[in-house]
Amino acid sequence: MEKRISSAVIHRMPRYFRHLCDLQDAGIARISSGTLADRMGLTASQVRQDFNCFGGFGQQGYGYNVAELRSAIAGIMHIDRERGAIIVGTGNLGKALMSNFNFQKYGVRLVAAFDSNPLLIGTEIAGVPVYSCRQMEEVMEREQPQIAILTLPKMHARAAAQKLVAAGIKGIWNFTSIDLHLDMPNVPVENVHFSESLMVLSYKI
Repeated sequence: MEKRISSAVIHRMPRYFRHLCDLQDAGIARISSGTLADRMGLTASQVRQDFNCFGGFGQQGYGYNVAELRSAIAGIMHIDRERGAIIVGTGNLGKALMSNFNFQKYGVRLVAAFDSNPLLIGTEIAGVPVYSCRQMEEVMEREQPQIAILTLPKMHARAAAQKLVAAGIKGIWNFTSIDLHLDMPNVPVENVHFSESLMVLSYKI
């Protein structure tokens, strides 16, 4: 029986990965659990417990090999393999993501974008072709993407998500400011709410 990992541990893995990328870029070859914990605002015990969920990666008296640990976490989070993705909605947010976010670093390759604006259809944004939403099934059948990124107006989000899932999408990264609760438990959705993060910051200040 596969060991069940808590959601809290899974959500810390990307933070570990980000810090390990920074360490590797800085030329640091190894790090102790205590030093890594200090960088992340955790305890050394918490770091060791988190990694022990996946078998543990350190050596007593040596710590962690930064490159090996980074690679291991990439494998745990399944970003060591390439997944095709599409983006639906190429307004300001969609364009910003396509132009500035390093998708490839996280194992994602944008294969297509979709929009209803005739001025954008047939163009490219950051090397990604923009198609009409009417071409979605055709393009998806050809490209076989697994991930859909939603940056379209929220009133169209639910219908778009249902259409995408019916066409074979395996996961949705949702920026539409509404929570998508699909009646399809095998399709995970990550809802991103900028407003909630800003409100938390306001409270802390």
